[in-house]
Amino acid sequence: MSSTLKIYILAILSFLVGTSEYVIAGILDRIAVSTGVSLVAAGQLITVFSLAYAFGTPLVMVMTARMERKRLLLFAIGFFVLSNALAYFLPGIALLNASRILMGISAGVVVVVSMTIATKVARPGKEGSALAAVLMGFTASLIFGVPLGRIMATAYEWKAVFGVIALLGFAAIFLIALLIPRVEREEVVSLRQQLALLKRPRVLIVLYVTFFWIIGYSIFYSYITPFLLTQAGMSDEALNTILFVIGLASLIGSRSGGYATDKWGLHRVLIIGLVLNGIALVLIALGTHAPVMLIAMLVLWSIAVWSLGPPQQLHVITIAPESTGIMLSLNSMILQLAMAAGAGAGGLVVERISLSSITWFAAAAIALAFGAVQLSRRKSSQ
Repeated sequence: MSSTLKIYILAILSFLVGTSEYVIAGILDRIAVSTGVSLVAAGQLITVFSLAYAFGTPLVMVMTARMERKRLLLFAIGFFVLSNALAYFLPGIALLNASRILMGISAGVVVVVSMTIATKVARPGKEGSALAAVLMGFTASLIFGVPLGRIMATAYEWKAVFGVIALLGFAAIFLIALLIPRVEREEVVSLRQQLALLKRPRVLIVLYVTFFWIIGYSIFYSYITPFLLTQAGMSDEALNTILFVIGLASLIGSRSGGYATDKWGLHRVLIIGLVLNGIALVLIALGTHAPVMLIAMLVLWSIAVWSLGPPQQLHVITIAPESTGIMLSLNSMILQLAMAAGAGAGGLVVERISLSSITWFAAAAIALAFGAVQLSRRKSSQ
């Protein structure tokens, strides 16, 4: 079987993992009503997943360092399927949170091992394209997974989303077992070695960019469904369309961010992307009763948010070129911590202030990311 098909199978896995993470934002209101909890309590399902992903994944990777990679991937998918099945069958928000912990850890391991295997099965010189294909699964989950999850929750019930993910994950186990070759383990960097880089001020500043950028994204996106339903008065049908359009905009943003980084340099693209991000959030807050402006700003916001991915990845790599793997691992951990912190902060804003205020707090986080980019730019020129 061709290496391309093997990589596509791994990309489908990434799509399932991304959908399990992001779909909560699309069905948050329905989970809250079904389980009898507030939007804030339901929103913590995002926080729990991201914390489990951030802290659990590196620990499991160290603990399973001696395990052959294909075997580890199969185990991780098995636990991922189990966690989604538990989310489907078990009642109540407490048990749903417990399933999200297992889901976050297993999802993180699936992504890390899938990227490792993808580089091994790719043709020589095509390793970068293989990684991009796997990561594209995450982008596809925003384009298709979240709106499809919303549609499914409208037609049936929100639990059906996790049931379908569990079934598809179960089918993936057989495809992986039959079609993916054995891949021997690589030398694993200890957590102590990874965390040692955090002693460098320039490394910390670069990671601050990721932290505040993703917090700004998470504060708004975690509560985007109730925001658009209540503040903008959208119908379910309009919301499904908007979620799909936002997903497409994220793909455009990612592509344009990579092109612009090659042409203009990472710092300039980061600054432009963050400025557009902040402007879009402010205009979304002001334009909830102007449908045309609101939709235009939602598209601009999604493009601006995801245009930051390529330059920030390059930012992370170039700040410590001798430790590329460790820096990418740390950046992934910080990203998930920021997702958790953003969902938590958004919940506090909704609970203590108002749902309509989340865009202003998201914009404030983006302003902090902008400051970190400017500081990094000055440090790099010294």
